[in-house]
Amino acid sequence: MKTVVVLTSVLLAGGLMTVNTHSIKSSPSSSFKRADASDGPVGNISITIDKSDYELTVYDEKGWYATYPVVFGNNSLEDKKMEGDNNTPEGNFKIVSKRIHEKWFRFMAIDYPTKESWEKFKLRKQRGEIPASASIGGAIGIHGTWPNEDFVIDKYKNWTMGCISMKKNDVLEVYGYTPVGTRVTIRR
Repeated sequence: MKTVVVLTSVLLAGGLMTVNTHSIKSSPSSSFKRADASDGPVGNISITIDKSDYELTVYDEKGWYATYPVVFGNNSLEDKKMEGDNNTPEGNFKIVSKRIHEKWFRFMAIDYPTKESWEKFKLRKQRGEIPASASIGGAIGIHGTWPNEDFVIDKYKNWTMGCISMKKNDVLEVYGYTPVGTRVTIRR
């Protein structure tokens, strides 16, 4: 969701011009790509997922390649604390496997929990922020929506249990050019 400045009124009176502006959020209904994107990304790629902007951005050896709208697990957009909180984890990960998924079209698993994830989890337990019996969770990845439910992306409806969800055609596209081992950064 990039902020776009929209001119809402222009009044010309006696040589005086008044301009009122308001910020609005642009619609996430479509992806944005570099002009030469039809050839696909060049060389190695990396993925950055920005939870505040509801965006998954792909970078290649030329720089920015494409940006896709996404949604997450919980409306709070907080870092994942434990299994069952439905939050999407933050940190540095990599794609560890890819597969066709019977419900969400494609699934690209990330290596959550990482060593950094475990350290944050243990610290939260020590501080009493989560129950001593809590588990860290796992099975986090990037996947599509339920069939015929791309509208959840358009409405920013967070619905997953901590995964990153994309529109069907977007996940099919990203899956096609993203190899196992691709670096994924998730941030707020």
